[in-house]
Amino acid sequence: MKESLKQWLADHNIHYILHTHPAVFTVPEAKIHCGHIPGNHCKNLFLKNKKSGQLYLVTIPYDKRLDLNKFRKLIGAPKVRFAGPEDLSEILGITPGAVSPIGLVNDTNDKVIFMVDEEIWNAKEICCHPNVNTETLQIPGSEFQKLIKSTKTSMEIKNLPYV
Repeated sequence: MKESLKQWLADHNIHYILHTHPAVFTVPEAKIHCGHIPGNHCKNLFLKNKKSGQLYLVTIPYDKRLDLNKFRKLIGAPKVRFAGPEDLSEILGITPGAVSPIGLVNDTNDKVIFMVDEEIWNAKEICCHPNVNTETLQIPGSEFQKLIKSTKTSMEIKNLPYV
């Protein structure tokens, strides 16, 4: 985890436990290296409305698969696709494989709408990458909520559609 993120978390009095592990790029890899860490593990999708350019960070339980067609209808945007690595780097300061709600600390111009599934938002503990895929933060749910609110990011808590 970068020192700047450690400092941001300290400045906002966010409590967490840091776990290190080999790099993980997929849910199956994460199950092997991170499955022992208690908490609700997240899957994160960085999406872009191709027509308007609006960016969305969608956080769902790791074992679910977002129904993109229903999601498009939910947000009223028929041309939503995965955002490119350049948007990921420029806006959230992270690379593919490390997509995480923690990246919202870098969205200082509020370009992203954070869409989080109710199951994650209401979880007792959350597990997600601290903007690198070789570490996992285990965060109490109340601390996760405080973290997200501290970013001042536009957000929506939804019962997201799954296939």
